[in-house]
Amino acid sequence: MENLALIDSFSEFKDDKLIDRVTLMAILEDVFRNALKKKFGDDDNFDIIINPDKGDLEIWRNRVVVADGEVEEPNQEISLSEARKIEPDFEVGEDVSEEVKLIDLGRRAILALRQNLISKIHEHDNTNLYKQFKDLIGDIYTAEVHHIRHRAVILLDDEGNEIILPKEKQIPSDFFRKGDNVRGVIENVELKGSKPAIIMSRTSPLFLEKLFEQEIPEVFDGLITVKNVVRIPGEKAKVAVDSYDDRIDPVGACVGMKGSRIHGIVRELGNENIDVINYTTNLQLFITRALSPAKVTSVKIDEENKRAEVILKPEEVSKAIGRGGHNIRLAGQLTGYEIDVFREGAEEDVELTEFSDEIDAWIIEELSKVGLDTAKSVLEQDVEDLVKRTDLEEETINEVIRILREEFEE
Repeated sequence: MENLALIDSFSEFKDDKLIDRVTLMAILEDVFRNALKKKFGDDDNFDIIINPDKGDLEIWRNRVVVADGEVEEPNQEISLSEARKIEPDFEVGEDVSEEVKLIDLGRRAILALRQNLISKIHEHDNTNLYKQFKDLIGDIYTAEVHHIRHRAVILLDDEGNEIILPKEKQIPSDFFRKGDNVRGVIENVELKGSKPAIIMSRTSPLFLEKLFEQEIPEVFDGLITVKNVVRIPGEKAKVAVDSYDDRIDPVGACVGMKGSRIHGIVRELGNENIDVINYTTNLQLFITRALSPAKVTSVKIDEENKRAEVILKPEEVSKAIGRGGHNIRLAGQLTGYEIDVFREGAEEDVELTEFSDEIDAWIIEELSKVGLDTAKSVLEQDVEDLVKRTDLEEETINEVIRILREEFEE
């Protein structure tokens, strides 16, 4: 058999691509049968014998001997005189097996064979890769930063597979250098053409849930169940946990002594503030816990419209709403209820919007962001504290307080 690069590469494909013997033989046979169809019009009467380990291949064409001048199907039949050139004792009606040399297919056909073989191998690799990572969707995966693009970080795993971490799937504080190991959750596998695109996410709530499984033994063992996870990536998250064993404190077990257990998770997420909450089927109690660290006075639930009215002391309102409204938004997502916050004694209060003729709308909006939307709520605040919590200047806040005192307290 000719020592062609095509043959020499059989064992290379098997070693490099980690293809099992049966699959490789099937791919090789398919490639050669396609080439035979193109050359001879049909491949039914060909036997292909492949030994991929040795890099060996034999192709045999089987034809029936017919009398000279009676050949109608040259691929299926051979004249008696031609057959006797192979072996002198052939007779009409007998079967003749003749080896087809690769070189007989022609140089162009051999080049096409190799390209087709490479294409089929890659197609097989991509199919396997797609299936492999489809099964890993939702699991934590670690890969190394290979290069950094404007809209994504490209990672490589230990097997050289390319993982894409898009910009929008990164935590805002994430900063990566080439060679860094990055953890995330496999969020999706997309087929773009024939090559699968493996998408990683660090912003998914599932990533935080899987970190709990990985870092907290009781969660991994199933003694503690993560009931729900909501997060604003890099800012704040709330995790509801439960245990069917009354001897286990699920919140204490997840947080650890002085936060020792959850510290690694917080660090992984760019110092995301994580509230761990005891899950309960008592909806009023669950909403109360979800609004932590605020202390709730009472909760009124409208189940039909999925709304909850929460009454708090004035000094607790800003805690319930949280910086940028994060706390109340996450509490709503965690419980599945739209939460409306009201202050005790609000009937004696006046909405800030009532002063829109004297206070600019953008100032009212800035105060509302930190839960201050009535005159009393603003007057109860310390000026220095308001400067820290808002984007307002001290002079602006003092002017607002002056207007409120003049108009409201009189």
